[in-house]
Amino acid sequence: MTSRSETSSVWLLDDEHLALREVAADVADRHIAPRAADVDDRAEFPEQSLRALIAADLHAVGIPQNYGGQGGDHLASAIVAEQIARACATTQQVAGGNELFAMPLLLAGSDDLKKRYLPPIASGDMLGAFALTEPEAGSDVAALRTRARPVAGGWLLKGTKRWITNAGRADVYVVFASTDPDAGSRGISTFVVEAADEGISYGSPERKMGLKGSPTRGMTFEDVFIPADRLIGDTGRGLRIALGTLDRSRTTVAAQAVGIAQGALDIAVAYAGQRRQFGTPISEFQGIQFLAADMATRVEASRLLTWSAARAIDGGHTAIGAAGAMAKCFASDTAMAVTTDAVQILGGSGYVKDYPVERMMRDAKITQIYEGTNQIQRIVIARHLFG
Repeated sequence: MTSRSETSSVWLLDDEHLALREVAADVADRHIAPRAADVDDRAEFPEQSLRALIAADLHAVGIPQNYGGQGGDHLASAIVAEQIARACATTQQVAGGNELFAMPLLLAGSDDLKKRYLPPIASGDMLGAFALTEPEAGSDVAALRTRARPVAGGWLLKGTKRWITNAGRADVYVVFASTDPDAGSRGISTFVVEAADEGISYGSPERKMGLKGSPTRGMTFEDVFIPADRLIGDTGRGLRIALGTLDRSRTTVAAQAVGIAQGALDIAVAYAGQRRQFGTPISEFQGIQFLAADMATRVEASRLLTWSAARAIDGGHTAIGAAGAMAKCFASDTAMAVTTDAVQILGGSGYVKDYPVERMMRDAKITQIYEGTNQIQRIVIARHLFG
């Protein structure tokens, strides 16, 4: 599916990625978009939309084939994320929890852990989540206070996490905790926690501006026993695993932002062609034309940055952190600007729920905040520049 507000970037894809894009766009248009308004209005988990993604094998395309997945590369994941977010960012966010769960296992997990947990994620039998953020550890990841102390046969986990996507709905979580508080950031380790483990409780769902159907809750661990074989990688390597995951997943956030912006641009262009003032469509007014031209240019640039970052990851480039930071920062700023301008083009109609651009504007804001605020992204970029 290629809209008139898209230009040349789609022709950079090979046949395999083009075909995947067409499938994802079709699923988004037929099964996701019609439910998006209700998901937002009712703040309901997008159960049917997620089922549609699972049926089309689009819920976790990056899991390797030997673990039951599609074996898609990071570019494939970005392409799917954009198309789903174009229709419903909430649904994309829920499915994105699978990628966040899987990535630490793919980076550092034992083969046993991968065989145990990745196939049920790939089949859709399990939903994953990533539990890193805490009340006092957001951008300052190394300040986390959740502790895991060694006991016979494993670890006892105690602490609190906050702002966890899919909390209370996920079956499995990747959880970061300090196993050596005296070592600071070098004492953080990573574990798989199952929802069925005793001692887990959840806070009330957050009442959010956007992504209302994506459950976001706090989690509290009260001496939760974690068997020793659920440690991901070596002790003390947790911060490296977390940052390695975020270096990759920020490209997906960028793709999500591109999708939101593209969806808003499509609606604004269509509306401007139909809305008449002073006897002519407003699309013939130069003020609207210039606004739309700038919107389309920013969306296209964001898409190219995102695809470039994805290809850098797939190619094993050493600067994937900076590439992902640039893509995430620029694309999320674009999503906020483009959705705001889309509301402006629609005028009063853009400010009410008869059209989805007000929802898209609310959804866009979080892309500037999570997985590292855009201020943090600029720090990452500057460190790459100045060493």
